[in-house]
Amino acid sequence: SGANKVEVLLNSGKKLSATVVGHDSVTDLAVLKISAKDVKQVASFGNSDNIKVGETALAIGSPLGSEYATSLTQGIISAKSRTINVTNSNGVTTGQATVIQTDAAINPGNSGGALVNLQGQVIGINSMKLSSTGSSESTSVEGMGFAIPSNEVVSIINQLVENGKVKRPALGISLVDLDYVSQSARTDTLKLPTDVTSGVVVMKIDSSSPLKDSGIAKYDVITSIGGKKVTDLASLRQALYEHKIGDTVEIGYYHEGKQQTANVKLTLEADDSNTTTSSNSNE
Repeated sequence: SGANKVEVLLNSGKKLSATVVGHDSVTDLAVLKISAKDVKQVASFGNSDNIKVGETALAIGSPLGSEYATSLTQGIISAKSRTINVTNSNGVTTGQATVIQTDAAINPGNSGGALVNLQGQVIGINSMKLSSTGSSESTSVEGMGFAIPSNEVVSIINQLVENGKVKRPALGISLVDLDYVSQSARTDTLKLPTDVTSGVVVMKIDSSSPLKDSGIAKYDVITSIGGKKVTDLASLRQALYEHKIGDTVEIGYYHEGKQQTANVKLTLEADDSNTTTSSNSNE
């Protein structure tokens, strides 16, 4: 993002100029285009649904820059669908990702490289690793690498090639996690039952919002979308992004302390103006 020039380094050492076909900040994936003249072989994608815990995985990448390009590490798959929180550069949780977990060493520069099975098929794209617990008394951890499953990668790639971007629905509302609301405000302002302890509070509904005539109003608390539980902003995005623009979804919410549902047609497309990453957020 923001690069003035993009190059692709081939195995031979030759560099080719590349153009960005499209990129997606939610999944951290991009598609680049180069001339095929020097491309002798291409990798094929495997079916990430068919991988098995315990099978061998190979991670390919360029750790620490081009000097160590095409480095290969070996490990095993310890989970095929681990759900982890995704944070931005400010440490704010922006969503959740379902990823493959492997202990194949993934170092800075491996991100974007292929996770490959023993048949030579790409089963994931190396994305991130845990290096510490993140607490003030950080504990160093090893062998905690994560890759985006190939089936999701192929879906995103196809959308980027076709449209140059990934189209996702937006609700067009400002939200705040219920965790940030005091107990007195939950009782007096939101009038929530005491057994409702998680969800997102609607703070404002934009004029373009598909919720405008749904009955959902300011200070209502959304607790589910499409049958998926909503506990915070990250899980709301996760549930929302499982649907396409034009879909009609059932939204569960509390209004004046009473549990209600509304069927909402998702007509608004997410963009930079209606999707942000702060906890008190537009969505």
